[in-house]
Amino acid sequence: MSEIISQYGLLLLGMACLFSFFMAWGVGANDVANAMGTSVGARAITIKQAIIIAMIFEFAGAWLAGGEVTSTIRSSIIDVETAGFDERPELLVYGMLSSLLAAGIWLIIASRYGLPVSTTHSIIGAIVGFAAVGISFDAIMWGQIGSIVASWVVSPLVAGIISFSLFMTVQHLVLSTDNPFANAKKYVPYYIFLVGFVIAMVTMVKGLRHVGLEITFAQSTAMAIGFGIITMLIGVFMLRQIPDPSSNMRHHQFASVESVFAILMVFTACSMAFAHGSNDVANAIGPLAAINSIVQSGGVFEVESVLPMWILLLGGVGIVSGLAIWGYRVIATIGRNITELTPSRGFAAELAAAATVVIASGTGMPVSTTHTLVGAVLGVGVARGIGALNLNIVGKIFLSWIVTLPIGALLSIIFFFIFQLLFG
Repeated sequence: MSEIISQYGLLLLGMACLFSFFMAWGVGANDVANAMGTSVGARAITIKQAIIIAMIFEFAGAWLAGGEVTSTIRSSIIDVETAGFDERPELLVYGMLSSLLAAGIWLIIASRYGLPVSTTHSIIGAIVGFAAVGISFDAIMWGQIGSIVASWVVSPLVAGIISFSLFMTVQHLVLSTDNPFANAKKYVPYYIFLVGFVIAMVTMVKGLRHVGLEITFAQSTAMAIGFGIITMLIGVFMLRQIPDPSSNMRHHQFASVESVFAILMVFTACSMAFAHGSNDVANAIGPLAAINSIVQSGGVFEVESVLPMWILLLGGVGIVSGLAIWGYRVIATIGRNITELTPSRGFAAELAAAATVVIASGTGMPVSTTHTLVGAVLGVGVARGIGALNLNIVGKIFLSWIVTLPIGALLSIIFFFIFQLLFG
């Protein structure tokens, strides 16, 4: 048994709970805009409605599908064999405490200025920092870091191309035609099928993968096609209830068309919130689960540990409180400050982001929901010409992405040495 763990175990666990809640609060304040930003920006829902919807679905995702078993070493960043945690488990405790505190502080700073940054990259940067300096440079799996850096370029690019293509089809088939409303009724069922299919895929490959359901990608695809067809049939019935615009004037027709896309956006927002809650809560509670496991076992290091429900609850409450208090800042950046969004543009962006998440999960590519959604919003902006983008905001967002890993690493190194000095 580790002497430090037996002496300070409860204190370290209490600190871990506090820092984990702080990190979850930052995830709620910053990352939840991924699910809600476009819907608010397109005025499909109000900020107040977005916060209520996100609170329900984010919490449901975190609580129901946040994970029965979590890997204590986030994203296989540290090589357990080289790290030597068996002899000195307290090093992992200091490291995870430092990572939570460092990532949480960076998320709060970014949220304060309305900058959407990746919570996954924040925690990974922090883990790399303490491991490189506090344990061993060789203990880090640098191949993983390389693929994460590559995803900075790949995921926004893929999402941007998909959203650009989607919006161009909406433009060509509906918005630029002589009778936009009649064409909306004709073609929107196919978009509804796409929404149903992608919602089901996101929920199964990203939302429910932690529940312990052994569903293959092929089985997920087959079930998602079935769900898409059911959604399309419901959509056709709902479309018949929308009355034709009282006037043939184009602006009246456009208003009716956009109201159709606004309904679609509510569905995509709910599914993204559920998938995000289930997936990204791990960034805040994974390190806490590791510390809890070591303290409860008296210093025995385990690569995987069972995740107690109280930890999931703490993560869910943290995400919801961060969203309710500060979520509006990043929602405003994604929804209103990058480019002007309407429900049809917002729908294309949200569906493209969800589709990119599905493609990434299917191919094993590491992906940041934040980078994906920003790329998708840029894609619909470019469809209207480069002048439709606020390049000043875009530049600030890209800069915040680049500095996320090094800032997380630097803060984590500082805190790691502080904890070593305090506890020995």
